This record gives sequence, C-alpha cells and structure tokens, in this order.
Amino acid sequence: MHGMRKAKSSRPSTAARSAGKSKAKRAVACAKITAFGEAIRARRRELDLTQDEVAVRMEISAPYVGHLESGKRHPSDKIIAKLAAVLGLDNRELFFLANPHAEALIAGPVSDESSSWEQFKSNEKLQRIHSITNDEMQVLSHVALMGDIQSPRDLIHILATIRHVVGR
Repeated sequence: MHGMRKAKSSRPSTAARSAGKSKAKRAVACAKITAFGEAIRARRRELDLTQDEVAVRMEISAPYVGHLESGKRHPSDKIIAKLAAVLGLDNRELFFLANPHAEALIAGPVSDESSSWEQFKSNEKLQRIHSITNDEMQVLSHVALMGDIQSPRDLIHILATIRHVVGR
C-alpha cells in the first residue's frame, strides 16, 4: 500500500473543462472574424481589386486592409461602412459578420427555450416555497397569456402584488 499511487481520474478537472469551454468560445468567435475577413477578401478578388486599390478608395493603409482580411484587426463602424461602399456589399450584413455577437443581442431571447410560464409551472420547489395555491396558479396562467413575462421571478412579483391587494 505504501508505494501505490491513486489512479488518476479520466475526467478533466474543473479548470481544464472551463479552459476548454473558453477555448471553444474563442474558436467560434475567431471563425466569425475569419468569415468577415474571407468575405471581404473574396469580394475584393471578385471585383479584381488589390489591397492597395481598396485602401486608396477607403483612404486607409494597405496593410490595414490585409489585417482586416486576416482577422488581425477589428473594423470600426466607419470602416465597415466604407468597406461596404467600396466593395458593393450590404452594410448590415457586413456589420453582423464583423460583430457576430450583435445579432444575438438584437434578436432577443432564443425561441427554443421554454417560456417563463413553462419554467414557473414546472418548478414545484418554487411553488412550495411561495405556498402557491391551485387558484393562484390559474390566475397566473391567465397573466402569462398576456405576454411580456421575462422570467419566473416576474410571476412571483405579480403574485405578491395580487396577494397584497387581496390582503393575503
């Protein structure tokens, strides 16, 4: 027993898993930036323009055009607008290629997530903690149909307000 070592776990450590997730996120972001660079490079070549010619038309340096194409630099909104104009690309699409996270912010919540009402309805622990009755669940289901409920917490707030009004 004295010389025996404990067998190593085949599961990665929490730090290793976290680093892996972080690395995966960077890879996705890098792929989006690469897509931007590839899109402008492809369009430039389609138009039979050199980096120097694009740079002159945009009034920027040729190396900067190369950095944009290779993903080494992130363009400002002003540069995106100039690029779109010079290359005849859609400004909005080019903006979203350069800023992939912006589209997710504008799009709002992902539709495949369950609704706040469904989350609330299935959370029996939350219902027990707040002693929610069947009648109250019925009222809250009608409130949820009205829309604009962002989270189960909103429903708890509404319930507390109703209880306050009726003196419970």
